[in-house]
Amino acid sequence: MHPTRKAVVTAAALLVMATSAGCEPGAGATASHRDSSAEPGCPTVLSKAKQAVKKAEAVNAPWRGPTSGPKAVHGKTVVYIAQTLTNPGVAGVAQGVQEAAKIVGWHARTVNGQGTPDGQRAALKQALRLKPDGIVISGFDPGVAPAEVKKANSEGIPLIGWHAAPAPGPNKEPKLFSNVTSRVEDVAKISADWIIARSNGRAGVVLFTDATVPFAKRKSDLIKKELATCSGTKLLSYTNMPIPEVNRRSIKEVRSLLSRFGSKWTYSAAINDLYFQHAAPALRAAGKDGAGAPFNIGAGDGDPSAFQRVNGKEFQAATVPEPLSEQGWQIVDEFNRAFTGAPDSGYVAPVHIATATNSGGALSWDSEGYRQAYRKIWGD
Repeated sequence: MHPTRKAVVTAAALLVMATSAGCEPGAGATASHRDSSAEPGCPTVLSKAKQAVKKAEAVNAPWRGPTSGPKAVHGKTVVYIAQTLTNPGVAGVAQGVQEAAKIVGWHARTVNGQGTPDGQRAALKQALRLKPDGIVISGFDPGVAPAEVKKANSEGIPLIGWHAAPAPGPNKEPKLFSNVTSRVEDVAKISADWIIARSNGRAGVVLFTDATVPFAKRKSDLIKKELATCSGTKLLSYTNMPIPEVNRRSIKEVRSLLSRFGSKWTYSAAINDLYFQHAAPALRAAGKDGAGAPFNIGAGDGDPSAFQRVNGKEFQAATVPEPLSEQGWQIVDEFNRAFTGAPDSGYVAPVHIATATNSGGALSWDSEGYRQAYRKIWGD
């Protein structure tokens, strides 16, 4: 059994025993009066958040994906275009694609988009020159290369996205056979709910995003919206740091935030875990305790380095992991459906929260039994 399936007492269960005070945010003048009262918080929202977090922290996640589909065709070639291979989530899915492709006898090649629109367009041009059977657009907006996407469509090369469109499943414009991702609404909501629940409805939050990627921006906007449902939770800063710039900008940004907000900064959320990898040195240099405030949650990816920080309580308290390897296998399965004229599977992975309490020391999270399920479908 995978370590993350061990039955444990979750942080959410402990939170249920905590008491809360306060009132629900209202509208207009009433809301303004309540927000300024001596009883901050949001008891109704808080109760719902705790219930949602408890469910998401459950470790038993049996396979609920497809159990039937076309047998594997062999001898195909797919090209995986990575937004940037410095993004651990993108790199993790690439590894899953490589693993699954080997099982079905395909050749999978990864091309690095270098984290820029120019690099991604060049990578897509390169992929088209290779005349593959399918192309993966991973972690970036296909709209950066409209001519190349149109060429792939006209040549009958199916495109499959990973975090390349706002929603899972087929996408009409630009045309994707399927976009593999969890539901951004679910990930955003549970990330905000974790902050509301863990803080008992009283948090000062810094939110990090990459506004250059529509998927990421939408996720952070949804986190912001959910945080606003609790009157005792205050958004201190909504900080835009494009993923390719996080490495060089994080220390300066974190120092600035600490200077501006000090102890008021108690929680952080980011559109993925990479932000906390680079924020950690600045927080450490400021004398912050890795197991203390600000308590940080990554709203997506859940790569091994994020699990290491979470398990070690090193400036990251939680992650909402994508099942990265599993989604790589799903991409291969979706291609197989496209190659055989079948519709997409329609599968969307469930939302999960991983903490030091429930991870069991694991460095990833995937649904139980996905490899066996896909191999059975493919006839391997």
